[in-house]
Order: sequence, then structure tokens, then C-alpha cells
Amino acid sequence: MRMQSTLAAALLLGTAMTPALAQEKIKLGVIVTLSGPAAALGQQVRDGFALAVKDLGSKMGGRDVEVVVVDDELKPDAAVTKVKGLLERDKVDFVIGPIFSNILQAIHRPVTESKTFLISPNAGPSTFAGKDCNPFFYVTSYQNDQVHEILGKVAQDRGYKRMYLMVPNYQAGKDSVAGFKLDYKGEIVEESYMPLNTLDFQPELSKISSQKPDALFTFMPGGLGVNLVKQYRQAGLADSIPVLSAFTVDESTLPAQQDAAVGMFGGANWAPNLDNPQNKKFVASYEAAYNVVPGTYAFQAYDAAMLIDSAIKAVKGDLSNKDAVGAALKKADFTSLRGAFKFNTNGYPIQNFYLTKVAKRPDGKFQTEIVQKVFENYGDRYAKDCKAAN
Repeated sequence: MRMQSTLAAALLLGTAMTPALAQEKIKLGVIVTLSGPAAALGQQVRDGFALAVKDLGSKMGGRDVEVVVVDDELKPDAAVTKVKGLLERDKVDFVIGPIFSNILQAIHRPVTESKTFLISPNAGPSTFAGKDCNPFFYVTSYQNDQVHEILGKVAQDRGYKRMYLMVPNYQAGKDSVAGFKLDYKGEIVEESYMPLNTLDFQPELSKISSQKPDALFTFMPGGLGVNLVKQYRQAGLADSIPVLSAFTVDESTLPAQQDAAVGMFGGANWAPNLDNPQNKKFVASYEAAYNVVPGTYAFQAYDAAMLIDSAIKAVKGDLSNKDAVGAALKKADFTSLRGAFKFNTNGYPIQNFYLTKVAKRPDGKFQTEIVQKVFENYGDRYAKDCKAAN
């Protein structure tokens, strides 16, 4: 009789615990730039992630989801304070973000050392792709060099013999130049590193005008890109010196650049007109919800949410076994908006990359459109140095 009572109590305890686990919310901390000139980028990540959570019915693995969003202010010190708040006060299960690589470098250690999974929907510096890769770090975008490699290959293939390079003076800017140079073998007439707060590009535009390169390669995200493109068009350079860019003319900047950006080239792992059913549905849903065209920031954030959902489903909502969660994340068992996608050994994607061009749609909105596929199923060159057991 005592044995039966004990068994009955155990069964009752078990049935009492299961709903408790189901009722405990999964907490997701999103840390992105939501103020200043780069705010549009962070808004796309926030909104793309929110749309995915909505499409999932605000549940992952059968558990309710709570999303906490904070602004990193594009300041490394502020970002560290904010991310510690997510970890210690909000006790989030995953951290999603940031946009900029200098912010990622600041928050990477406090997040991963706390054994919390950090999913980057944008920043992908070389720093964490090789020997310093980490089993608690995954990227749904790219390794920074790769997008810039697209433009270097295109410049080489199109026979541009003289190139002017202009990028911001921080880690991602340096990665962009390294990426461009991988395939480009011509002459670089100038390699200019600009402060992140640059507003006036006239001195550089004068140099470009006088040196007459075959094309300009630039990486100027957010407000930097808005100012550069407008000033470049106003200076009369757009019709004579082509622009090959990364994250300079995209859906986060086009609403401000508008006609000034039309015809300028970019490199990306995706575009709104990528032809697959899940992407068509995403673009239509995003435009209906936010009345803007989604960019790579939004789609990569959407994929980040779907990645997390796939891992939580795989472990049946139990996040206590970190190794199991990590293994589930690495499988990437979800349908990416970009189509073909899997993780490399370093937690960075293997995927296709494209040359894109800015177009004005019949409805008056602006978007990037795929011109050609440049790389197929392409993994970054740092993965061979990653020894992390992830």
C-alpha cells in the first residue's frame, strides 16, 4: 500500500510539474541600436524578430515567449551595462544582437561566459570565426568579410583596374577591406578610413573626382550611407564612377536615399525579390505590418527567431541541458528565408551570396534586387581554425 501511495504521489508530482514548466516563459533579450543615425538598422532587427515571434503564436517549444528589447546606443560601455541587465535582472535564456561588430566584441564575453546563447542577426566579425569561436555563439547573417568579397570578385571580373576604397574606422570596416582584397588584384588608389560619426564626405568626394578611379567600393551603414549616397549623387559622381557597396544602399537606408541610390550596386546574402515561397510570404507580411520594405537586418532576425524555435522544439522546451540546446542550434533545423543554409563548424552560415542593384518599384518604394549569384554554398575562410566543440 505504501508503495502504491508513493507511486501515486510521484505521478501527481509529475503531472503538477509539467504545466509549471509549460507556464514558465522563455525570455529572449534583444540588444540592438535604436537611437542615433543607425536606429533604422536596429528597428529592422527588432521588427523582423517580432514578426517571427508573432508568426509562431508567441510560443516556442510549447512555452510562452517574452521578448525584452534594449538599446545599446552604439556605445560599447552602455551595451555591456544593458546586456548585464538582460542576464542578471531579466534572466534571459537567449541574447539576440547586436548590429555593430564593436558592440558584439564588447558583449560577447559577458554573455558567453554566463553560458547564455548569443545569436547575432547581423554582426559577424572575423574575431570569433576562427580560433576564438565559441559554442555559445551563433550567427544568422555572415562572416563580415564575405559580403565584401562579393564586390571584390565583381570588380575583378568586370575589369576595374583602379579602385577607391572608403570604409568606417572600426573592426567591420577593416574586415570589409580584407574581404574586398581577397579576389581583387587591381590597383587601390586610396584606402580611406572614416570616423563613425562622419557627416560631411565632401573632402573624400573631391579626391575621388580628381583621382578618377574605375569604381568606388564603400561600406557605410545607416546614417553614414544616407549622407554619402546623397552627397555622391549631388557631386555628379554617380553617373561616371560606379558604386560597389555593402550595407550602404539597402532597405534600411533607401527610404531616406530614394532616387539618389537607384542603380548603385550592393552585395548581400538575400534580397526582397529572392524567389521562394517563404520569402514572398515574409516580405508581404513585413510590409503589411510595418509599411516599409524589409532588409537583410529584418530577414536575418526573422531567421534567428526561427532558429531558436527549432532548438527549443528539439529539446522539448527543456533548456537545462546546454549541450543539447547547442547541438539543436547547430542543426539549424528550420526553413530559412534565404533558402539553402547550414552552419559551418564555427557557428557561422554556409550560404549563397549575390550582387544586388537598387531599383524603384512601380508602387514608388525602393528595394535591392538580385542581379547575379556570385558565390554558392560559401563558408568563411576562418572556420578551419575553429576548434570549439559546438
